[in-house]
Amino acid sequence: MADEKYVNGSGYFENRDCKYYPCHKGTEHINCMFCYCPFYAKTDCPGNPAYKEKNGRMIKSCIGCRFPHEYDNIDIINRMIAESFE
Repeated sequence: MADEKYVNGSGYFENRDCKYYPCHKGTEHINCMFCYCPFYAKTDCPGNPAYKEKNGRMIKSCIGCRFPHEYDNIDIINRMIAESFE
């Protein structure tokens, strides 16, 4: 039987039918719950983004970051989102 935590539900959703799946290579399971990272606009995000200069501006690149797609990070993400509303 597959690992129970990788079953679509309230804390995990995997959309293998998405034309972009897998959006990040190198992992067997990708949590699509936060397909668009809630921390993209934040400079203090918990992931590992890279910053690249383009046309004199610094651009945040999350192409190498899988933080929002890893099952074990769902509680951290939900806590950080809740804290941002306090």
